[in-house]
Amino acid sequence: MYAVVKTGGKQYKVAVGEKLKIEQIAADIDSQIVLNEVLMVADGDAVKIGAPLVAGAAIKATVISQGRHDKVRIFKMRRRKHYQKRQGHRQNYTEIRVDAIEA
Repeated sequence: MYAVVKTGGKQYKVAVGEKLKIEQIAADIDSQIVLNEVLMVADGDAVKIGAPLVAGAAIKATVISQGRHDKVRIFKMRRRKHYQKRQGHRQNYTEIRVDAIEA
């Protein structure tokens, strides 16, 4: 059984027991969260597709950790203009473990 859930402007295919890093959610470590924006639920041949969301479907997950991704280096340069700009960015994330898919 798997589902497609939308969180943080992105869509993720999730299954029970799977760990994934999503956009940061304000939640404590080891706390339970519920993701309500479920776009699709599949259980074998039975597939429910929402328009746009599946009614009554939810994903229950546990927050494992909060952290930051690796640094992304941004370098801009204009040739022959003596312009160079260096910048870095580290995006925050929340790592979760999917406990249950309710359809």
